[in-house]
Amino acid sequence: MVKVYEFLATGFEEIEALAPVDILRRGEVEIKTVSITGNQLVESAHGVTVKADMLFEEVSDWASVDMLLIPGGMPGAQNLKEHEGVRRVVREQVEGGRRVGAICAGPMVLGAAGILKGKRATCYPGFEEYLDGAEYTGELFTVDGNIITGEGPAATLPYAYRILSFFKDENTVSSIEDGMRYTHLMNK
Repeated sequence: MVKVYEFLATGFEEIEALAPVDILRRGEVEIKTVSITGNQLVESAHGVTVKADMLFEEVSDWASVDMLLIPGGMPGAQNLKEHEGVRRVVREQVEGGRRVGAICAGPMVLGAAGILKGKRATCYPGFEEYLDGAEYTGELFTVDGNIITGEGPAATLPYAYRILSFFKDENTVSSIEDGMRYTHLMNK
């Protein structure tokens, strides 16, 4: 079974963290939120407290994770960037050929982990300096190999549906897009 973990740090952007969780769970992809704060309760950038599924310290087998996700938000992305354990497991994830995703300010974590050199990536405008050797695309989302990056809050749905497509067939993704009325939005 596919396993996806998403990091949560104090100051995460709500939509960028929770929409991918929602969409992947609708697609029956196992996704768990992982707090790096030492506490399961994590406060978002806008004062919403979320209970993470587990703590960073509780994960014993990072190599069994198919994808790691990094939401944006400030100071959440900065807090993730400063966490040595997060940088280490992200680096190991990519080196192991497994997937990583980051959105908005989150790609700064990938830059700090040294895994964007020579890659194409996007991020929230103004954070390009943190991409450390990547070619900035300015796209809503960019896929380069086993790394996907998203631009910001408005990119969250297409970014999350693209992530779902890594693990589910086109019919499943289309069905969820339609059920969530995303196709209606796109046809306007």
